[in-house]
Amino acid sequence: MNKAETEYPAQSSNTFVKGVFIGGLLGAAAALLFAPKPGTELRSDLSEKFGTASDKTKELTGVVTEKTKSLASTVGEKASDLASTVSAKASDIFTTVADSKQQIASTLSETGKKIGDTVTDSSADVADDVAEASKEVSDEAKKATKDVTDEAKKASDDVKSTYKSNY
Repeated sequence: MNKAETEYPAQSSNTFVKGVFIGGLLGAAAALLFAPKPGTELRSDLSEKFGTASDKTKELTGVVTEKTKSLASTVGEKASDLASTVSAKASDIFTTVADSKQQIASTLSETGKKIGDTVTDSSADVADDVAEASKEVSDEAKKATKDVTDEAKKASDDVKSTYKSNY
């Protein structure tokens, strides 16, 4: 390394990227200056190519926007379905707990020995209902996640195919 390199080390690849960008601009300017076509023809060709690229970009933007709205709608519907399922299961659990509570109270008034058995049975019922409801909610969530993932993949594939067919 020479003295200048040790005193002023390279910052990072940032300097290189700037150099490549400036070199690209200078190359483009030189290509325009030494182009075999007259200026008006060259400007006309450039304008036409820019218009084509602009139209394709607008078209692709429309497709992406449409797919994004569709995906957002699907996610909203799935989230709403999942929320209603969770609400219904929570209501079922609450009803089961309330029913079990009434069973426990009546059993306590009958006999002391049956108290332990009834409490155990009711607790098992509640635990089974909670486990079952939890599994059902989990299954619904997995299904909704898979549906959303499938929709997202389909939208991504549609955008890719649209992009590939346009270019």
